[in-house]
Amino acid sequence: METIDQSEIVKSRQVIEMLTVANEYCLFMEKAEEYSRADIIEYVQKVCPLLYIKGILLPLVTVNWPEANERFVTIERWETLFNILRHKFDKDDEYWVIDHNDENITLKESLSDNLTDIYQDLKDFVLLYQKNNDAARENAVFECKSLFNPHWGDRIAKALHYLHTMQLDDDAGGDFWE
Repeated sequence: METIDQSEIVKSRQVIEMLTVANEYCLFMEKAEEYSRADIIEYVQKVCPLLYIKGILLPLVTVNWPEANERFVTIERWETLFNILRHKFDKDDEYWVIDHNDENITLKESLSDNLTDIYQDLKDFVLLYQKNNDAARENAVFECKSLFNPHWGDRIAKALHYLHTMQLDDDAGGDFWE
């Protein structure tokens, strides 16, 4: 059986493409205050499906140095972005979803919260990967892949479903995009 070089896996096309799209998402979100509500929604609808696909395609990585893992997004940074987005979405920020894992309980979600959580996981991935050493890169890819299903991938799915529903309402004469 052939041994796979971890340093090659973390530099694979799938990882570099994920890194590129994640970085673009983070850069956009860091300038969210400069964009209109419609611009943010349009961007999210375009980039999130791509992020989702890239997340699914991330390779499995074995972490040799778990102590090299780091998180970078502070509570203050998270709250700043959350508040900017919440202000942009205003009354349309909150929506309801059905939690199919817990006997179909209805839960209140926040578009701002979901988009900011996605930002946090992806920004941590980008910054850790940029440390430019094998231990950091292994941890970056491992964490991004590990957080995909339970955290940021789930939030992408929820946000996109909500935005899709709002677009349908808008096509029927609503005002969500304004």
